[in-house]
Amino acid sequence: MPALVQPSDTGDPLGPLPQEFAAIMRPELPSLIKEIGVEVTRAYPEYARLLNGPNGQAIRVGVEQSLSSFVDLVAEPTASTSLRDDMCRRFGRFEAYEGRTMETLQGAYRLGARIALRRAKKVGKSYNFSPTLMLSFADALFAYIDELESLSREGFLEVQSQSGEQSEAMRRRLLHLILAGRPAPRTAIAELCEQTGWALPEQVTLVAVRPPATLDRSVVDRDILADLSDPQPHLLIPGPFDEARGRMLDEALLGAHAAIGLTVPTALASDSIRWARRVLELVDTQVIDDAPVVLCEDHLTTLWLLSDPALVDQLAQRELAPIAGISTTRRERLVETLRIWLDTRGTAAHMGELLDVHPQTVRYRMRNLESIFGRQLTDPQSRFSTEAVLRALQLRSRSEEPTP
Repeated sequence: MPALVQPSDTGDPLGPLPQEFAAIMRPELPSLIKEIGVEVTRAYPEYARLLNGPNGQAIRVGVEQSLSSFVDLVAEPTASTSLRDDMCRRFGRFEAYEGRTMETLQGAYRLGARIALRRAKKVGKSYNFSPTLMLSFADALFAYIDELESLSREGFLEVQSQSGEQSEAMRRRLLHLILAGRPAPRTAIAELCEQTGWALPEQVTLVAVRPPATLDRSVVDRDILADLSDPQPHLLIPGPFDEARGRMLDEALLGAHAAIGLTVPTALASDSIRWARRVLELVDTQVIDDAPVVLCEDHLTTLWLLSDPALVDQLAQRELAPIAGISTTRRERLVETLRIWLDTRGTAAHMGELLDVHPQTVRYRMRNLESIFGRQLTDPQSRFSTEAVLRALQLRSRSEEPTP
C-alpha cells in the first residue's frame, strides 16, 4: 500500500489531515452511515422511533450531511458547511421540541465518532497509517463533533428562548392554516412546521369540544394542536383516534364533552371538524344521545340524513304527497305503520307488537298504504327515497320532543 503523506503542525482544525485522506474515507461512507444508524438506534431507542416516523428521512439526510461534510473539509478545508450547519441546528431544535435535554443528542454524536474512529483504525491497517496520523485523525474528528454539538446547541437554545405563549400561538396559527381548506398555503404551513417542530402528518382526526373547555397540558400528547380559546374549541390529532388517544383525551379535557371527527387526509381536515361540530349540535338538540365522547363514525347515517334540512322538507313533500290530504291523525298512523314496515319488512303480528295494535289493524293499514302509494312501495328507488325521508323525519322529531 502507498505511504500517506504525514500531517503538518500548522493549519485550521482539519488542516493537519492530508487531502489524500478524503479519497480513502469517501468509499467508506455508505456502510459507515448504516453502521452508525444501527448502533445509535440500539443505544438510544427514541431515535429508532423517530427514524420510522415522518421525520425519518430528514434525520437520515442530516446524518449523511454531517459525515460527508467532514470528508469534504478534509479534501477542501474552505468547503461550505451551510447545509450541515442548518441541519445541526434543526437537530437541536427538534430535541427541544421533544422535551429532551441535549445529553441524548450529544451521546449520539459521540457514539458516532467512536464508530467512525473504529472504522478508520481498521482501514488504517490496510494503508499503513502511522500512529501520528491516527492521532491527528482522532483529534480532528472529535473537534468536528464539538462543532456539531455547538451548532445543535444553538438550535436548542433558540427554541428554549421562545416564550411558551409565543410557541403556543404559532401552533394555533398552524392549526388554523390546516383548517383553512384548499388551496392550503403550503409554504406558510411548512414554515410553521419547521418553527414549531411539528411534523405534518398524512392523516388527521379533528375533535370538537363543547365550551367552556380547558386542557391539562401536563397529560396531553405533545403532537396535539389545540385552540380552546375559539368560540368553538377544537383539537387536531395526527393520525387516527385510537384507545390510547381516547384515554389521553378523557384525562386532558377535564370533564368537557367532545365529538371525534372522522380520520381524513390532512387536506380535508376542515371536513372532519365540520362533521364533529355537527354531531355536537345534534347532541344539543337530543337527536344523538349525549356522552363524554361521541364518535362521528357511529352516526354517519344521521349526519347524512340531516345534512340539509330544507332539502329533507322538499323531499318529504314529494314522497308523502299521496297522503297530504288525509286528516292529521290518520296520516300519522299510516306514516308510522309505513315506517315500521320499511324498517322491519315484518309480519302483521310482528308489526302489531311494535305498533301496539291488533295484527288485523296492521293488515288494514297496509292495504290502505298499498292503495295510496301503489308503485312507490314496489319500485326500489322510490321505496329507498321514502324510507330515507321517514328516517330523517323521525330523527328530527327527537329534537322536538319535550324534555322529561
